[in-house]
Amino acid sequence: MLDNQSLSPTISRTHCSLAVLVPCRNEGLTIAQVVKEFRSTLPDAEIYVYDNRSTDDTASQAQAAGAIVRYEPLPGKGNVVRRMFADIEADIYVLVDGDNTYEVDAIPQLINKFLTHNLDMVVGARRSAENDQQAYRLGHRSGNLFLTGVVKFLFGAQLKDMLSGYRVFSRRFVKSFPAISSGFEIETELTVHTLELKLPFAEEYTLYGSRPPGSESKLKTFTDGWRVLGTAILLFKEVRPFLFFSIISIILGLISLGLSLPVLTTYLSTGLVPRFPTAILAASIMLLAFLSFTCGLILDSVARGRREVKRMAYLSYPVIRSRS
Repeated sequence: MLDNQSLSPTISRTHCSLAVLVPCRNEGLTIAQVVKEFRSTLPDAEIYVYDNRSTDDTASQAQAAGAIVRYEPLPGKGNVVRRMFADIEADIYVLVDGDNTYEVDAIPQLINKFLTHNLDMVVGARRSAENDQQAYRLGHRSGNLFLTGVVKFLFGAQLKDMLSGYRVFSRRFVKSFPAISSGFEIETELTVHTLELKLPFAEEYTLYGSRPPGSESKLKTFTDGWRVLGTAILLFKEVRPFLFFSIISIILGLISLGLSLPVLTTYLSTGLVPRFPTAILAASIMLLAFLSFTCGLILDSVARGRREVKRMAYLSYPVIRSRS
């Protein structure tokens, strides 16, 4: 594990400004500890805590610990992240939850990886300590593995932990990220944005700890899991429409073929079409298959244009440069 002394020279060579972004809702039990640990590990960083309609003393605890406290009234982590990315100016952004479950001591390693390899995103992939198996609950772990597998299948990527909330970003990533999601599906959108533009990124394993007694997770395993899955499929349609609509076209074509084969066989044998409604249905489904394929072709050109615009927006921001 790298300490502050090994981190500081790397940052000083690049004249980097750092911002730690902490979206929070009812994290009064843990936020002060998170702010203090990041203040100790990254003494030159500005720490922003965005209070998302908390009903406890999250804001006052964060402010007392030395954080810059701001407010986002729209509920949902995605809304908070969108506001933070729009409001805050920095060269390097660290995104972390305020529940004190992520390993703060790992941030020098993540930032050095980020700078050394000139990356746009480094993800702190979660790994529970051997003596803390309850930290990363089985339901959350299984759901994460399933959803990460879906995205790996849809986008052909190698991922360890798609849903981690512990990440380091470049300025060019943050300022070119559209941020459409409103809730916990924001991590899926961050990952897909990286894959769509083929941005350089890496994942590093970090320890993931338990919440303290009295602190409750805002994540609902099944409800938020379905939302993440829906977001992944929606983004797949937006990013790769030709493949998406081609799959639908093939399915419809197979259904049409299955319906039309008996009718065609009877017609070739007798010259009659006894099941005329079935023939009309098969022809209608085949027409839908053709329309789906055509939509995929058209939308693929649109998606390509959108991808070029996003890429140009990304390239409009300078890369972090070291001293000569």
